Formats: sequence, C-alpha cells, structure tokens
Amino acid sequence: MKNRLLRYLLFALLITLIAVTIQNRQQLDALALQQWVDQAGLAGPLIFMLIYAIGTVLFLPGSVLTLAGGAIFGPLMGTIYNLTGATLGASLAFLIARYFASDWVEQKTSGRLKQLKNGVESEGWRFIAFVRLVPLFPFNLLNYALGLTRIRLSHYIIASYICMLPGGFAYTYLGYAGREAVAGTEGLIQKGVIALALLATVAFIPRLVKQLRKKPENR
Repeated sequence: MKNRLLRYLLFALLITLIAVTIQNRQQLDALALQQWVDQAGLAGPLIFMLIYAIGTVLFLPGSVLTLAGGAIFGPLMGTIYNLTGATLGASLAFLIARYFASDWVEQKTSGRLKQLKNGVESEGWRFIAFVRLVPLFPFNLLNYALGLTRIRLSHYIIASYICMLPGGFAYTYLGYAGREAVAGTEGLIQKGVIALALLATVAFIPRLVKQLRKKPENR
C-alpha cells in the first residue's frame, strides 16, 4: 500500500512539474542559461547537463537547449555536453515510465506503443537506433514510451547516445554559428555554410536509413 501511494505521489509531482515547466518555458533561453553557467564557474558544464536532463524529463524542447549548448560551449564540447545531458534525461524518463508512470505513458502514446513494442521485440537495440535517427515520434514522449518495452537500459543508453550524435552535432554547430554571427567574428560565411551542410546531411539521414532497412525485405 505504501509503495502504491508513493508511486501516485511521485506521478502527481511529475505531472505538476511538467505543467509548470511548459507554462514557463518562454523564460528559459540561451541568455538565462549562459548566466547560470557563468555563475557556476567550473561546475558550469555540470549545471548545464543537469538542466538539460531535467528539461528532457519535463518536456522542454530539446532543440532550444541544444542550440544554447552550442552557443555557450562551442561545437565540440557543446556536442558532448548536449548529448550527455540529453541521454541522461532520456534515461531518467525511461526509468520513470518503467517503474512509476506506465499507465500515463500508455494513455499518451495510445496505439503507437504497440508499434514500439513490436519493433523492440523484433530488432532490439537496432530499433532504438532507427527511431533516434528517424524522428517518427516526438523525442520527449519517445523516451517515456521506450521505458515500457523490454529493451535493456544499457542497450537503450548506448544506442541513444551514438545515434543522437549526428543531429546533436548539427544543431550544436548551428547554435555556435548563431553566436558567431551575433558577435560578428571572422569566417562567418564559412561557418554558415558548414551549418547548412550539416543540417542538410541530418535531413537526408532518415531517407537513407529507410532505404537501408528496406533492402533485406527485397531479397
């Protein structure tokens, strides 16, 4: 009885936090994050990754946080911090769904949950890689939905981190290029071209992955 009550309380707290976060998400921008990171000093990257992880659990738009990470930390370290924060948040959502909020997740995903379960049953980690590379489902909701499948947490974490890398790097670089544009630094055109090329590549990846998945079926 106590365990069930605790689950209900944690679930109610989660829903409340999600609602409050969505209502006030306009207040979270790159400038606010920059101030928090600067005030934290050497702990700035850890603070940023923690904010990213919590934001992922509470349905904040990942693109906003990723762009901010690129603007604050640059393309290389920004990508590492963004991916680490996103994977940590995705893992927390995964565990919350698996152990605390399964009914709510099933209600939100409706018929799509069966599709995810069937995909994981037949392909395992390869299906996780596919849904990370091909955005068939909203990222934040997908993290919760995958918690109701039988995929191992370790496989989920590794496949997510690796397969979120292309999109993560592209949007991180875009955030970095935007900061450089505002600052008016040299090489702006070159950075802009690189950013557009990366975005074009990421946009092409889903088509390539779908074609590769169809080949075995045609043999």
